[in-house]
Amino acid sequence: MARVSLALMWHQHQPYYPDDVAGENPMPWVRLHATKDYLGMALHLEEVPEFQCTINLVPSLLSQLEGYVDGATDTHLIASRKPVDGLEREDVVYLLDNFFMAFADSMIRPHPRYHELYMLRAAWSSSAEAAITRFRPRDLRDLQVWSNLAWIHPLLFEKDSELSEFKAKGRHYSEDDKQWFLDKQRDLLAQVIPLHRKLAERGQIELTTTPYYHPILPLLLDKKLAREAMPDVALPAYREGYPEDAEVHVRRAVESHTRRFGSPPAGMWPSEGSVCQSLIPLLARHGIKWIATDEEILGCSTGGMVGRDSRGYVRHPELLYRAWNVREGEHELGAVFRDHSMSDQVGFHYQRSPGPVAAADFLGKLHAIGDACRHNPATIVPVVLDGENCWEYFPDGGVSFLRSLYQGAARDSRVQPVKVSDFLKEHPPADTLQRLFAGSWISHNFAIWIGHPEDNRGWDALHDTRRFLVAEQQSERHDPALLARAWEEIYIAEGSDWFWWYGDDHSSAQDALFDHLFRKHLRNVYALLSCDPPGSLFTPISQSGSHRPVNDQPTSFLNVKVDGRATYFEWIDGAKYVCGNDRGTMTLVTRGLLNCVWFGFDADRFLVRIDTEGGPAAERLVEADRLRIGFVDPAEREIVVMQPSLPRPVAYLNHSGRQIANGTTVSVATDTILELAVPFDRLGRQPDDAIRFYVELLKGEASVDRAPREGVFELTVPCPDFERIMWQV
Repeated sequence: MARVSLALMWHQHQPYYPDDVAGENPMPWVRLHATKDYLGMALHLEEVPEFQCTINLVPSLLSQLEGYVDGATDTHLIASRKPVDGLEREDVVYLLDNFFMAFADSMIRPHPRYHELYMLRAAWSSSAEAAITRFRPRDLRDLQVWSNLAWIHPLLFEKDSELSEFKAKGRHYSEDDKQWFLDKQRDLLAQVIPLHRKLAERGQIELTTTPYYHPILPLLLDKKLAREAMPDVALPAYREGYPEDAEVHVRRAVESHTRRFGSPPAGMWPSEGSVCQSLIPLLARHGIKWIATDEEILGCSTGGMVGRDSRGYVRHPELLYRAWNVREGEHELGAVFRDHSMSDQVGFHYQRSPGPVAAADFLGKLHAIGDACRHNPATIVPVVLDGENCWEYFPDGGVSFLRSLYQGAARDSRVQPVKVSDFLKEHPPADTLQRLFAGSWISHNFAIWIGHPEDNRGWDALHDTRRFLVAEQQSERHDPALLARAWEEIYIAEGSDWFWWYGDDHSSAQDALFDHLFRKHLRNVYALLSCDPPGSLFTPISQSGSHRPVNDQPTSFLNVKVDGRATYFEWIDGAKYVCGNDRGTMTLVTRGLLNCVWFGFDADRFLVRIDTEGGPAAERLVEADRLRIGFVDPAEREIVVMQPSLPRPVAYLNHSGRQIANGTTVSVATDTILELAVPFDRLGRQPDDAIRFYVELLKGEASVDRAPREGVFELTVPCPDFERIMWQV
């Protein structure tokens, strides 16, 4: 019976938000994620002492946590603490614009009062200014409470009766109630670092680090390394690196980790899994013994021997699920390579399945890997992902999944949860990679952070400011303490997160704020040295507008014959959605079964087309036993297609779980694609009514894939004059 070592690694990270020069912090995410994720994830582990894993803590996150414990604040917290009777109009606008920043389905709707306030705000149909008159003082105070209370981990309500009673009150909180709760929030923040140290000291977890402000180290060493994976990439004007800065980020990470946790880290998750051959001596000199990165880096480092076929199965799994050595000269590190499919299952898919079902699926996949690698002397499956961002999309914050997974893995005779250092000591790597490919965990390249015109403008602005600082330092005109503060601003600006939001890879409602903060850190260099910053640092780098909608809209009536054949001109005027990453804070690497979803209408029918990934729909959809089109509008309706891979599958239109129409009402056919049509009148929709829906594939109780992965598609039922109106526009 093959046994698998599960090396689960949670990466806990937030960029450095504070502007220390101005004494401001415009973003609350360290504070909110701390009470929901950093503390909650540690409490989950405390519940199951037999389960071992690795937690990666980024130093810039830890310094912000310590700041909050010592009394630091942020704009959101200041607005939360303000007495309602002292709020100015601009304060109320801030509340209504910023206090619903949570995934509505799992973090707002489950709380009746918070959802009531959300509906009162009517964010989808009016501005904050227009909504002000709908909010009474007690509504605003409850909003101040709930925008923080929704970010408390469910386990904390189980463990703290006072907190549980406070939540149960639900509404009409007093000013004293609110201040008590916000003080309680700070007390919870103070538990995060000590609890992690306790878990490490009792041997349950291994704590690792990341370069201090989370820079992409290979790009700090030499920006031209981007061309290893992208030979034709456009680079910034200055293409060299700053290896001395890379040294600072690594040295300070090790020093801060040692100070906080009593011993230096053995392992490192380089920022975004970004590695290169020249990184090895730098890390080894500072005592790092092993690194983790992505499986595609291993594939490129082995000349393509490791990879996945069109169905997502690993070629040469015995090479992926083992530890390796990487060496440069006399310096050597151990290396493990994350299974990005397993990691994506946790980060993007399991949220749609019952927790025990998802955990059983995860363990079943580990068993299958063990069987495939049964001849390996030792099999390790590294699963590495963000430890904070995915849980806000789980209906219960991930509690049922993590409890089932930890308890199930601890009891499973075929699975051994391990810390990476322990595995490497017991099973030292036998083979060495000839050369470590330069890339990250996202598509084995650095495209997220360099190459786009916005990214490159950011790098050039950073270089110009750094060059100014070097010249001022050489002039010997400035106090060393001021120079040290100016260098700190440079190191902060070298963090990866600013570049994450530049370009068209990712977008959020806060793109402009991230852009402002990046340029503000650079302007601070000049301000600290009593010099005027160049005007270019007052000009936005990001050209993005408002947050992009999930989907486009149909531009004409469609003439579709529902036969499952990919007839291009039938769908040319429909809305097309390419499945992929919808979540700005995380990136999905693996492809699901759904490739594209097209939708639209003719004068009488709602129409949907599904293209599958890796082959014709008739072949690929055998991996699902039903397809569901779930409607938010019209509420509680769904179309269920049974055995969607069949040429003429049976489809039902249901309302509140009961069938309201037989299979002849919904037309559906599967061949190279799946096509589906249902009359508007059977959906109870009239012209100008909204249709809001999603598409989901299921097998048993488990969700196989969904589009969009968060949110819903939206369109409006056309009026008879739709085409004439569109033509005039």
